[in-house]
Amino acid sequence: MTFGDLTTLADVKAWLQTGQTAFPATDDALLTRLITAASQYIQTWLNRQIALTDYLETRDGTGGHRLQFACFPVSAVLSLTIDGQAVPFAPSITAAGFSFSPTQLSVRGYRFNRGAQNVVVAYTSGYSITPPEVAQACIEIVALRYRERTRIGELSRSLGGAETVAYSQKDMSDAIKTLLQQYRLVAPIVAIHPIPAVTGADAATVSGVL
Repeated sequence: MTFGDLTTLADVKAWLQTGQTAFPATDDALLTRLITAASQYIQTWLNRQIALTDYLETRDGTGGHRLQFACFPVSAVLSLTIDGQAVPFAPSITAAGFSFSPTQLSVRGYRFNRGAQNVVVAYTSGYSITPPEVAQACIEIVALRYRERTRIGELSRSLGGAETVAYSQKDMSDAIKTLLQQYRLVAPIVAIHPIPAVTGADAATVSGVL
């Protein structure tokens, strides 16, 4: 399974299986490629990555005490600097430093001083397990693309001269969009630059963990 894949080969084959006979392994390589392609397509549509990933944001200071993360949900803040000064993690609600929720970064005893690109925050965001709705959307897109390969370019097909079957040309059905919509980043706050992943268990690099 490639990093970033939103479902597994086993789950796709279970969805494609009809009856009691197991789905054959003859097209495993094809299905694996389709899973990776569909996963990338979904995450492009969502404007975000789903898997746990480390991000580095360089932001303009607002003069306030709160900043919205560009990606969510956030599980760890690795570092925060304001005007080149490192801000520590606040161990309690009364201590100076930063604290955070899955969507927002806050500081106490400090301020996000107004300035251009003077706030730098590194954090871990995403899901350790793909949300069920996203996984199911990926399964259905893979299944659709797999079945479509036998009718590439066809808009309709006549069956015995008495019946005509029409096919949809939509890239994504309305039902799949409904599954994904709640995870879509509609208006990105800032360009996000992934940095090499750092394990959340490394106490030397993680300043705070939810």
